[in-house]
Amino acid sequence: MTRTVPAPGIQPASAEDTRAVFAGLLAFNQAASGDALDDQPVNRVIHDAAGQVVAGIAADVCGGWLMVHALWVDDTRRGEGLGQALLADAEHQARTLGAHAVTLDTFSWQAEGFYLKQGYEVFGRLEEFPPGHQRLYLRKRL
Repeated sequence: MTRTVPAPGIQPASAEDTRAVFAGLLAFNQAASGDALDDQPVNRVIHDAAGQVVAGIAADVCGGWLMVHALWVDDTRRGEGLGQALLADAEHQARTLGAHAVTLDTFSWQAEGFYLKQGYEVFGRLEEFPPGHQRLYLRKRL
């Protein structure tokens, strides 16, 4: 049985250290792929009459894919089509940026049915994440 010992100097990373890790990985990836992996943000929000954010999407186009990181609609505004409108707008913006497909993930208690109605397909499930639930990975061709 081999026993591993942490390398000397390993310590918790600060926010600045973490940014340096991501910057190093980005530089490596860009050297290998050119600008194919440059992120192009596709972030949108909807405000109510008082100026409060009631829905939004955080996404970017990378490597020809729209990668949706978060889609949220306030509980009081669900069922009004805001999520569908935001997703459709992000898909449209992604097409103009050259994307050919979309990928996203959600949890089993969240929005699987919503995404299926929008033409997405589940291509992976991670069981017991968190325990008793699943993390679902979906995609859609644009």
